[in-house]
Amino acid sequence: MGIVSQEAIKHFQALMDQVMAVDEPLKRTFQNVHQGYLLETFGRFLKAREWNVSKAHKMLVDCLNWRVQNEIDNILGKPIVPTELYRSVRDSQLIGLSGYSREGLPVFAIGVGLSTFDKASVHYYVQSHIQINEYRDRIILPSASRKYGKPITTCVKVLDMTGLKLSALSQIKLLTIISTIDDLNYPEKTNTYYIVNAPYIFSACWKVVKPLLQERTRKKVQVLSGCGRDELLKIMDYGSLPHFCKREGSGSSRHSQNGAENCFSLDHHFHQQLYNYIKQQSLIKEPVHPMKQGSFHVDVPEPAAEGTQIAKTIESEFNKYGNGNGLSDSLDDLKINGD
Repeated sequence: MGIVSQEAIKHFQALMDQVMAVDEPLKRTFQNVHQGYLLETFGRFLKAREWNVSKAHKMLVDCLNWRVQNEIDNILGKPIVPTELYRSVRDSQLIGLSGYSREGLPVFAIGVGLSTFDKASVHYYVQSHIQINEYRDRIILPSASRKYGKPITTCVKVLDMTGLKLSALSQIKLLTIISTIDDLNYPEKTNTYYIVNAPYIFSACWKVVKPLLQERTRKKVQVLSGCGRDELLKIMDYGSLPHFCKREGSGSSRHSQNGAENCFSLDHHFHQQLYNYIKQQSLIKEPVHPMKQGSFHVDVPEPAAEGTQIAKTIESEFNKYGNGNGLSDSLDDLKINGD
């Protein structure tokens, strides 16, 4: 860390100390954000604002106010019930923890192409996404830090594009909501994004979206050849590979693996641990009352101009390939090589 970075963090910390001294609710929720790793937390918000202390300070204070106003500290005590509904969410919002890199970073797998987001309301998908974020930050990352004897505050993500089609246009609004929540309230939590099983339509969109991204984001994205197995084995053991990377052509089918192997499934040990933890927390907070049905509503901040532009560009590119060029969803079967 350079001298400029150290000075920025000291200045940032001094500003936050003033806030913490007079605002107890913000102080309490900040503890759930930093988990004892203050310098790393300040560094993340500074990176997200190009090391501008004033902008990073505003971003963090806005984040803490959002957490207090939406009771984010309590979201891990709000299970999605009944279990059948939660299983439907898991079957249509494909994400899971497949293991850890050799450096100790959690490996999250995301089935971008086959996530349909059509089994529940938007609020349930947003709730589930935030719960996974909070479980990652409050349970998974602190546990990994203790195990590896060093601060581990970020993860890696493997994005499976199998099944990506023009119909994904209908999901752009929801994905923009989720992306906005992450950008503003969970910045710089992903070390690297690995794109695998990418069809032609992804290649076409990536070429026009890539220039719109900030340089630090572009550097995080690696498009791998095929299922990416060989490249991913350089940073993780075979057992930590997402199920869709363990053999060529396996894809991320929801039905090709049993629940114990498919990290997207509610039957996978990660989701079993997560869901049981949330149910246990709900009983601790409300031991007398039965678990309430209904989603946990969260205020969604307005997306940044960059995010809005990217969403419009993706929509335009999808429409171009669906109409102007006469291409169809059959392009889904075409794969590209990594950059």
